[in-house]
Amino acid sequence: MEKRIELEKRGRDAKEITELCLDNCRSPNIVGLTDEFVNLETLSLSNVGLTSLKGFPKLPNLKKLELSKNRISNGLSVLQSSPKLNYLNLSGNKIKDLESLEPLKECKNLKILEICSNEAASIENYREKLFNLIPQLKIVDGYNANQESDDSEVDEEEINGNGEEVSFDGEDDDDDDEDGDEEGADEEDDGDDGEEAEEEDEDDLGLESVYKENLDEESEGDDYDVEGDGEDDDDGVEEEEESENEGEDEKEESVVRGKKRKHDDEDEGE
Repeated sequence: MEKRIELEKRGRDAKEITELCLDNCRSPNIVGLTDEFVNLETLSLSNVGLTSLKGFPKLPNLKKLELSKNRISNGLSVLQSSPKLNYLNLSGNKIKDLESLEPLKECKNLKILEICSNEAASIENYREKLFNLIPQLKIVDGYNANQESDDSEVDEEEINGNGEEVSFDGEDDDDDDEDGDEEGADEEDDGDDGEEAEEEDEDDLGLESVYKENLDEESEGDDYDVEGDGEDDDDGVEEEEESENEGEDEKEESVVRGKKRKHDDEDEGE
């Protein structure tokens, strides 16, 4: 046990330690655990093989003590040197009668006692008798004085010796969650508005591009018509030239016919 204690200390001073677990370190007696552990609040000595609590030190701040699965049958008066003790587990020991537990009534802060798997736990109405024997007890083997299985009567704060209520701001958390949800919804709305604005911009750009294309097509059409008008003018000029040429040809033909007639007339006169 001494080696295990040194190992658990990890180089710390005994006064600095508040919790100490020595489970399964085999020893029939308590050795190496001294009064120097003045600030120790939780001590576990389960399945060590203890036959008695001889040598148990004075631990003024001890609140929780685990002594299950040992061979302890009596000698519990040594625990009176730990006035703040409020939880004691003696299950799985060799306690045969309730009188062996009577010294615990001097532990004025003891609230929870576990003695199942002891011969004394087979006594008829043993819980009721223990509540009468040790009046400060609230829970014996998981049951209260009304024989109701309800461990909630003894709070964790009571076991740890804090004695203060712990308030939980659940409503505030809910409000915060609601605010967070509202903010998230606003952000989503903003995102939707941004998407709609982008779509509107795209629509405007699309309309503008379509409008420009129509303008370009109309411009091209005008150019084509102008060119067409030019071709029509050229055709008119050509037709006028052809008409003039035809007139000249007709004149030449008339002159030729006149000359031919005159020649014919002269021939006839001869």
